[in-house]
Amino acid sequence: MSVRKIIHVDCDCFYAAVEMRDNPALRDVPLAIGGSSDQRGVISTCNYIARRYGIHSAMPTKWALRQCPSLVLLPHSFERYRDASRRVQRIFRDYTERIEPLSLDEAYLDVTGLTHCHGSATLMAQEIRARIEAEVGITASAGIAPNKLLAKIASDWNKPNGQFVITPEEVAAFMPSLPIGKLWGIGKVTAERLARSGLHTCGDAQNWTLQQLMLEFGNLGASLYAQCRGRDEREVKQREQRKSLSVEYTFAQDLPDLETCLNKVPVLYADFKQRFQRASRDTPPNKAFVKIKYHDFTQTTMECSCSKPEMDLFADLLSKAWPRGKKPVRLLGVGVRFADAAPSPEESGTLPLW
Repeated sequence: MSVRKIIHVDCDCFYAAVEMRDNPALRDVPLAIGGSSDQRGVISTCNYIARRYGIHSAMPTKWALRQCPSLVLLPHSFERYRDASRRVQRIFRDYTERIEPLSLDEAYLDVTGLTHCHGSATLMAQEIRARIEAEVGITASAGIAPNKLLAKIASDWNKPNGQFVITPEEVAAFMPSLPIGKLWGIGKVTAERLARSGLHTCGDAQNWTLQQLMLEFGNLGASLYAQCRGRDEREVKQREQRKSLSVEYTFAQDLPDLETCLNKVPVLYADFKQRFQRASRDTPPNKAFVKIKYHDFTQTTMECSCSKPEMDLFADLLSKAWPRGKKPVRLLGVGVRFADAAPSPEESGTLPLW
C-alpha cells in the first residue's frame, strides 16, 4: 500500500507575529489585529498574551476591549503580511512543488517520495520551521501525517512553535480519544448536534456502523465513518484556485423575519471580509451572492455581478431574496464567485521514513 507523507504548516498568530517582528515593543503586551470597535469590527488574530484574557479570532472588537482594556489594537497591514507569506511560500518550494495554500499563513505540503532530509518528513518539517524563523522572523507549527485530515489536527497539537507526528502505525490508537469537533467540516453547531446523539469523541462514532451513521446524519454520517478512523483520501491540490469564497452561519434559534436577518449581515460581512482579504488571489470576483436556508430546509440563493463586494450589497440581495420564502431562517450565507477558477492535478508516492 502506498503511504503518503503530508506536512501541514501553520504560522503562529500570523498577523500579530509580523507586527511583533517589526516592532519588538509589542512582544510583551496583549496585541490584537482587527477592525475598529466603533465600526462593528472583529478580531482577526491576537498574540498569546492576549489569549490569556480570553481574546480570540472572530470576537467582536468591542467585547475584546471590555475583557482586556489594555489590549493594543492594530489595523491590518496586508502588504506586509503578503510579503511575509511570499517568503514562507518560497521556503516551501525548496522542498516540494506539491503545495496547497489554505491562506496567507498555512499550507499543506505533500513530500511523499522526496529525498530531502533522507526522506524524513519529520526532519523536513523541523528544517522548514527553522528556516521560517531565521529568514522570515516569525514562528510556525507543523503536523506530519499520512493524510491532510491528520496533518492539520497534528499541527495544532504542540502550538506555538512546535510540531507533532502521527505515523500510519499510530492512527488506530490516536483516533478514539480525539474530540469529534476536531474533524474536518465539524463546526460548533454540528458538534453540538452530534453530542446530543452521544457522539463526543471519534471512539463514540466508531461504535456506530456506516448504515447507522448515514441513516441518522445522511452524507455527514458517511464522512464521519471515514474520518473517525483517520481516513482521508483528499489530495494536496497544487495552487488550487477557489471557485467561490463565502461564510455561512447556522443559528441556534431561527431568525423570525427579514429585519432580524438584516441585523446579522454586519457580523457575516465582517467575517467574510477577513477571509476575503486573507485569500491569496490576484483576480477580483465577478459575482456576489447571498444564501438563505429556511427553517424547513428549503433554500434560495440570489446573486448579481460584482467586482467589489460591500456590506450594503449583501443586505440588498438579502432583502430581495427573503420574500421568496417569507419563513423563519436557520442559515444565512454571503459570498463571491470567481470566473477563472481551475483546479490543478496532483501526484503521490511512498517512502518509509517519518
